[in-house]
Amino acid sequence: MPFLTTAAFVLLFTGTVIYAVIVYNGLVRLQNEIARAWANIDVLLKQRHDEVPNLVASVKGYMDHERQTLEAVTEARAASMNAASIPQKAQADVLMTGALRSFFAVSERYPQLKADQNFLALQSRISELEERIADRREFFNDDVNTYNTRIAQLPEVFMARLMKLQPRQMFRVNEQERQPVEVKPLLARGQGTA
Repeated sequence: MPFLTTAAFVLLFTGTVIYAVIVYNGLVRLQNEIARAWANIDVLLKQRHDEVPNLVASVKGYMDHERQTLEAVTEARAASMNAASIPQKAQADVLMTGALRSFFAVSERYPQLKADQNFLALQSRISELEERIADRREFFNDDVNTYNTRIAQLPEVFMARLMKLQPRQMFRVNEQERQPVEVKPLLARGQGTA
């Protein structure tokens, strides 16, 4: 009888250790997937803000009186480059996206600019990057959601506490970003100076 009790205890202990290792490895995998997903976004953000100076340079001759729009893009790029943490980079990305939307909306009123092949290529490249960034944001949010769910569920919550894991923030847009770009006021402001 003592042998069966000891064997049952050893089996229970071994099973618990194996389960704990599986849970631990799963949580580490999720952390690494979040880091990978963010790294993919970061690479695309870098590519986008590397294209912004070329875009601004290509339109300066056409849009000299749209200085405020050009400055907003330049300031958003600087904020993006200076952001250190994920939340800061996410906020800077929101600023950059909004500035580029306004920029492209204003550029619509310049037929010469719309015919410039360099500008069109840059606009296409940045639009492609914007789409890829949006796709990567979705992957990032999926990974963060899975991670946050797992660290809050039983029995993973106990291992998460031992590992001192905290919930992560999803990539979200603010209220300003949810508003559509109003092209008419931008165009009206530019028409008086053309």
